[in-house]
Amino acid sequence: MNEGDGGSSRRASAPPPPADRKGSDIDPTGEPVPTPAPALDPAAGAGANIVLLPLRLRRRFPPLGEAVREGVADMRLTLRAEEGSTGESLYGSEFLYNIYQKAKPDHTGRVTVPVLWDKVGKTIVSNESADIIRMFNSALDGLTGNDDDYYPEALRPQIDAINKRVYDTVNNGVYKAGFATKQAVYEKAATELFVSLDWIEHILGQSAYLAGDRVTEADWRLFTTLVRFDAVYFGHFKCNIRQIADYPHISHYLKGLVATPGVRETIFIDHIKTHYYWSHTRINPTQIVPVGPELDFL
Repeated sequence: MNEGDGGSSRRASAPPPPADRKGSDIDPTGEPVPTPAPALDPAAGAGANIVLLPLRLRRRFPPLGEAVREGVADMRLTLRAEEGSTGESLYGSEFLYNIYQKAKPDHTGRVTVPVLWDKVGKTIVSNESADIIRMFNSALDGLTGNDDDYYPEALRPQIDAINKRVYDTVNNGVYKAGFATKQAVYEKAATELFVSLDWIEHILGQSAYLAGDRVTEADWRLFTTLVRFDAVYFGHFKCNIRQIADYPHISHYLKGLVATPGVRETIFIDHIKTHYYWSHTRINPTQIVPVGPELDFL
């Protein structure tokens, strides 16, 4: 399952907060029986966006259904159309934890996106974004007729090295800073984050993309964090030494990635902001969602 088609994020209205935050099953008498909701991975939304990109870049996979955009406001990831989702057409599920429990009825663990679902076997193939994007990069070439390669063999050592640093200090670095409960831990994560952003800015001053003159998996893995940075991570996660807008080479690079056909339609800034500011009540107990900022890459 992945996000469905949508309009420009600049025009998308913010989804309303959920009216009912409780999941339930139905017992034989027809009465709702509360179901414990599995915990949500805090990095869920960006991971889903990473997986959606290959679908758009490689001009869709007709055999795969499209269902879910980034979850908003509800800790189990809402699938309700009235809350901004495109809806879930296979089973009519209201929350992603319903899908997990369809694969494993007694599941009470973490609920994460993305989810690659086997409609025949009725089970989850994978919920790990790094694995799924590799599958989409080559495993389905015979179905799509598209052989674009974002993990070329000659560049794999370089891509892997970039991915390792970017994941540890940037993709995951914003979460290390944002969820830190000790000053020293926060300062270490924030410092490492901006050292890596400075490093990326230097690379992009020398080449068009992270691994040279062609876009690769490394660029798209970084992209989802860059898109969210000024709108969410700068303020919500206190990653506020600089904004992405303050980096001229990264800003130019980000605009180019957003302009890639099919990419802009995967970005819903209002949904992204609502997801973070509503979900993390320990960080934002008032659940107030900021009206800004204006983002010039959209």
